[in-house]
This record gives sequence, C-alpha cells and structure tokens, in this order.
Amino acid sequence: MDIRRTVIFIGLAITSYLLILAWNNDYGQKSQVVAPISQTAAPVQQDMPDTSDAAVVETPAVADAPAVVATAEKPAADLIRVTTDVLQITIDPRGGEVVEVLLPEYPASIDEQNVPFVLMERNQRRTYTAQSGLLGRDGIDSKGAALYRVEKTQFELAEGQDELQVVLTASNDKSSVDKVFTFRRGDYLVDVNFRVKNTSAESWQGVFYAQLKRDSSPDPSAGSQLGMAAYLGAALTTKENRYEKVTFDDLQDGAYKNVQTGGWAAMLQHYFLTAWVPTAQDQQYTYNGRYVQGNHLFGFYGAPVTLAAGESTEMGAGLYLGPKVQDRLAEIADHLDLTVDYGWLWWIAQPLFWLLTFFHGLVGNWGFAIILLTICIKLLFYKPSAMSYRSMANMRKVAPKMQEIKEKYGDNREKVGQEMMKLYRDEKINPLGGCLPILIQMPVFIALYWVLMESVELRQAPFILWIKDMSVMDPYFILPLIMGASMFIQMKLNPTPPDPMQARVMQFMPVIFTVFFLWFPAGLVLYWVVNNLLSIAQQYVITKQIENA
Repeated sequence: MDIRRTVIFIGLAITSYLLILAWNNDYGQKSQVVAPISQTAAPVQQDMPDTSDAAVVETPAVADAPAVVATAEKPAADLIRVTTDVLQITIDPRGGEVVEVLLPEYPASIDEQNVPFVLMERNQRRTYTAQSGLLGRDGIDSKGAALYRVEKTQFELAEGQDELQVVLTASNDKSSVDKVFTFRRGDYLVDVNFRVKNTSAESWQGVFYAQLKRDSSPDPSAGSQLGMAAYLGAALTTKENRYEKVTFDDLQDGAYKNVQTGGWAAMLQHYFLTAWVPTAQDQQYTYNGRYVQGNHLFGFYGAPVTLAAGESTEMGAGLYLGPKVQDRLAEIADHLDLTVDYGWLWWIAQPLFWLLTFFHGLVGNWGFAIILLTICIKLLFYKPSAMSYRSMANMRKVAPKMQEIKEKYGDNREKVGQEMMKLYRDEKINPLGGCLPILIQMPVFIALYWVLMESVELRQAPFILWIKDMSVMDPYFILPLIMGASMFIQMKLNPTPPDPMQARVMQFMPVIFTVFFLWFPAGLVLYWVVNNLLSIAQQYVITKQIENA
C-alpha cells in the first residue's frame, strides 16, 4: 500500500511539473525583444514648458565658441544618425530632439545578441524622447521648434577617436545658435550645449530648457519574473529628499514644480534611465512636469539669459542615456546613483552589492559570487542560528514529555498550556527560538531581491548549465524544486508541533514556498538553496550533539 501511494505521489509530482512548464511556455511572461523601428521625420508637438514666470537674471557674456567639427551648410529634412562604440542615436533636425537611442552593448534578449536594446524611440509603438531648446522672448524655439541645419546626416566615432562633435545650426533675425552634441568613447553621457550669439543691435533674452517625454507604454526591460516590479516613472533630487519620485499618476493628477540649485531630472525603468543634468550646478533651475496629450513631460528650465548686441554665451546640460551603473552615475551628479533603487532596505542592499561585486571580481561568475556571498551571510549569522537550532533540538528531545502532558490533561487546554510553559522553563527552551533564523534572514532576503533585480550588472549574466540569466526565473524550475526539497529536509529536522493542525500546515510549507519561488530570479533562488543546505548541515550537527549528550 505504501509503495502504491509513493508511486501515485511521484506521478502527480511529475505531471504537475510538466503542466507548470507548459503553462509557462504558453502564458508566462517573456522578455520582450524590442527591435528598432525605422524612424521618420515628424513635426514636434508644442509641448515646451511655460517659462513666463522665470526670474530675470543677467548673465555675463562669454567669448565666442571655438570652431566646431561640422559646419552647417544646408537644411536637412532627414534624421541625423550618430554611432559610437556604446550608443546609436537618432536626432530630429526639427528641434534637435533625440528620438531614438539604441544600446549595442546591451542586447534586447539573451537569445538575440545582435539586436541592441531600444532605450528611446518615437514611432507607432512608443514615444520616449529627449527634448531641449531655447525659449523666452528671443529664444530660437520660442515660436515653435527650430529647424536646424547640418553638413551631413551620418556621423560615426572612428577607430582611435575619443570624441565626436555633431553641430546643428539655426538662426533668426536676432541670433545664431549652434546646438552641439558631444559624444565620448565608452560613455553614455552626451553633452548638449547651445552656443548663442546675439547678431542684432538690440539685447537678446532666452531661457534654456531640457525635458524628457514619455507615454504610458509598459517597461520594455521589465523582464520575466513576477513579484515586485521596478519603478517606472520620473525622479529628481531636492534639498528635502536626495531621491524623490514623481510618478506618472502624479503628473496625470496635476503639474509638478520645484525650484532647486543644480540637481537632475530623470525617467527610470528597469536597469536603465535617461537623465538631464544641468552643466552649471551652482545655478537655480525650475524643475517641472506635466501630462500633455497622452505624454508625461519632466525636466527643468533655467533663469533667462540676457546678451547685449554682439555678445555670445554657452549654456546646456548633460544627457545620460544608458544603464544604471552606480559608480558612473555617482561621478556625473550628486545622488544620481540613488536611481538604482534598493528600496527602504538600501542600507543592507548596498553592502550586499559591494560584496557581490567583490566576489565577482575574484571568480568572474555572478552565480558563484552569490554562493560566496551566501556563505559570508551564513557565517555572519552563525551564532544566532546555532542558538535557534539548539532550541529546536531540545524541543525534539522533550517531545515525549510534551506528548505525555497532552495525554494526561486531554482537552483541558489551559492546563496543557500551563504544563507546557513549565516544561519549557525547566528545560530552558525558547518555543519561539526556531523562528529566529527566518526572521533574521528576511531583511537580507528582501534586500538581496532588490540587488539582483535592480543591478544591471546581473542582467543576462549566466551561471552554469541551463541557467543563462541569473536575473530571471529558472526556465525549467529546477532550482525552485531543489529549494523545496531542501526545505522539506530542514522541516524533518525540526520538532513536530504539538498542535495537529499546525503540524499539517508546516508539512505544506515546502510546497507553498516552492510554488512561491517558481518565478523568482534564479540568483535569488540560488541564494536560498545554498542557505538551506548550509542550514541543514549546521542544524544536523547541533541536533546530533544534543541527542548524543
């Protein structure tokens, strides 16, 4: 009879596993392979910020800008393509708007290594662009986005070249403007500067603005795991909050405005971000956001700049278009690295990330780095865990006495409770001691979840064999099943709860946790598997020592 029951359970387990695999193939979330769509020139909507309330500030004139790499010669209706070693950017000459950004160093899918990830685009699939210009009384964009001229429409950072400048030129009856994009090898930060010369006999006044424009389309880098989702929305830094989120819902509810010195304005998604960072961090800027015709706009504008006849000046900002690499973001602007959002447990997550990165530098594999990190965490909590396992071992030891108390006092629950507490005191047992390891590990577990989910370094990072990406779920659910088996073994080492209902619930815990972990990132499940195996070894040794004593 026992053999027949065992065969039935094994058959049900195999059938359930196959059903889960089939369901995941048909309905499970899959990483989106977003290929670039051909861009076509389109008129820029009138969605510039309202700068009418900007305070008038006199700005000293600066010397004329030096000669640039490219000289504007003819109007260009075609889009401008720029290629560097890490960026493929498309610029619309109408307004000089960045309308497409591809990241060749970050494939869209682990199975499509030749398809670059699409960070920004303006097409029928999605609107996500970076705008900048000059508004105010005499700004080149004050009557609508200016049409810039450029000498050619294809630019490429040549082999051995460290910097590339793309210069767009426009003019009106009061000024000539060069909009200069500066690209550097290996860098995702693009300098966008406006060189303005007053060509009239009167004073010139303008306001520099920069903003990001995005619709409500889903995050294309969200990945396949279920659970807590990465933040998708706007953010900035303020005097009150080093990292402040402005959600899309906030912008739809009403306009946002905040005056700050320096700072940055960003839009975030899973693993990647775009951010405008003012070049002059000692000046005041008005950060604003709003919802216009289905698009979320978020950015800033500066104080008006006044030029006397014949004077020139330069103003602008840095535009970051790329991955959330903490070290680089910290170099660009204060608190920009906080866009790698580890949540309220950041004080645990940051050391975990540092240690994980250190181990990866030693072994060169993020999976083995997670294993080494797990061992370190286990060593750190070795003594609290040992105290807990001793408590559980003592509980197993007095289990016969507990059963005698239950049989002796029967349904008299009050008397059973009193005798149980007396037994715990006499044997120096903490009945809640077994919960200690889980309670201690939960903050670390949650913090590590965010580290594995938010750190772009682990995106598409392989482990061994079938695990090709530690940041998404195990495609065959093997690690969650191993985790469930290890948890079952661990439960067997624990004392059986005196309450039959509680005992039955505890028996189902490995099954519940296994189902819960099926769609968790493989790296997180690997941490839990290794932690369970180390815990089993420690608990087995301590239990045997107490039983032998």
